[in-house]
Amino acid sequence: MANEIRGSRLRRAASITGVAAGVAAREASARVITKTGDSDARRAAANRQQLKSAQALVKVFAGMRGAAMKVGQTLSAVDLGLVPEEIRPEFQEILATLQQGADPVPFRAIRKVVEEDLEAAIPDVFASFDETPLAAASIGQVHRARLHDGREVVVKVQYPGIAEAIHADMQNLRLGLKLLASIAPGIDTGAIADEIRERIAEELDYELEASNQRAMARVYRDHPFVVVPDVVMALCRERVIVMDFVDGRRFAEVRDLPAADRDRLGEILCRFYINGPMRHRLLNGDPHPGNALYLDDGRVAFLDFGFFKRLGDREVEHLVRSNVATYRGDADGLLDLIVELGALPPDPQLAQPFYESYHAIFGWLMVDEHTTADPSTTAEMMRRYTQMRGQEGFDELVLPAEHFVMMRSVMLLIGLLGQLGATNRWLDISREWMFGDEPVTELGRQEAAFFAGRHDYTTPAVDAGSRA
Repeated sequence: MANEIRGSRLRRAASITGVAAGVAAREASARVITKTGDSDARRAAANRQQLKSAQALVKVFAGMRGAAMKVGQTLSAVDLGLVPEEIRPEFQEILATLQQGADPVPFRAIRKVVEEDLEAAIPDVFASFDETPLAAASIGQVHRARLHDGREVVVKVQYPGIAEAIHADMQNLRLGLKLLASIAPGIDTGAIADEIRERIAEELDYELEASNQRAMARVYRDHPFVVVPDVVMALCRERVIVMDFVDGRRFAEVRDLPAADRDRLGEILCRFYINGPMRHRLLNGDPHPGNALYLDDGRVAFLDFGFFKRLGDREVEHLVRSNVATYRGDADGLLDLIVELGALPPDPQLAQPFYESYHAIFGWLMVDEHTTADPSTTAEMMRRYTQMRGQEGFDELVLPAEHFVMMRSVMLLIGLLGQLGATNRWLDISREWMFGDEPVTELGRQEAAFFAGRHDYTTPAVDAGSRA
């Protein structure tokens, strides 16, 4: 199986090349119609081309495991403004098929990985082990099992040979990103590739991920509305994670719930991915639709802790101060903070462009009225950030990891909230970590009572008169 995964790179490259050629041909055809037909025909031709290009993207990214598939899943989770509004729902529905994961590998290959890493036969470790996977993701798949003590677990197993295949696939990824650039020339595909190169080693280290999940599970044990499954550390290895089994609905199954239920779930997502790190200093940067299960009792179980950052008090302080400056409209103060971090030179001309980019990403958390999350705002976030990076003076911008991971988390989160159609006064939630205010929502009060005495939640001193 490992040889099959490694050996298929050239076949996948040929497939991508063929898909790219098809996209180019459709674009040429659309241009001919644009020049010769009426406006309605031109728009219809362009729409058909873009929908076919979306299907091509799905074909490419679904056929590539690991990092490349994660790019496709990210595209399915956020709205980057790739297509006109009238076909946006259909376009996103096509991309949404990537959220279902990859095709599973045969169980014989999975058995070999488990037994090699655990250095024991499966029957010696597990009382039962379901050969049919519960889910297949970008670099591994998940099987349900039961330990000999009766504990129900799931076993996350890395695909054999996937580490080698991913590194070999970087060339294919570049081809795939060129295809994406032909559909959406405004997207900074170079930045996407750089992110993947920097993070892929962590994604492949299941022992690191297990330790991340264990730390998060300790923080949220017995929480009123958040569940993080415990891991069985004695059975976790570089390619295997064993954790408690949690049964719940997938994201697609809760998107049609009544508005009040979706609003509640939206607040839970916001509290876990944004408020949580400011309190317990553990930042999970991957709010993907497949990384949560929605339990019948109203709780949400969070999974997958490969894209992760442990924060120090100083890092949290900088994040809070940066957002407070953004909330106040203080472009010069925000630049001073970024200069203090060594990310930009002290050039006053950089203040306004950086502020506009930062506000485009975090500003929705600071709106003091009930607002329904809009997934199309991710297009503006990407446009502003790409535009800023293209300006003189920003070519050497290197934000600290906590800012980068938080920005990514916020962009993916607004995509999720937008798909839910969740409404809230988001500033009410943000005030808790920006200013240390008491919570005003019922979920906030429940969470504050739970964390009372568990974590020392501190924020920098702020002038009370400037909070309004």
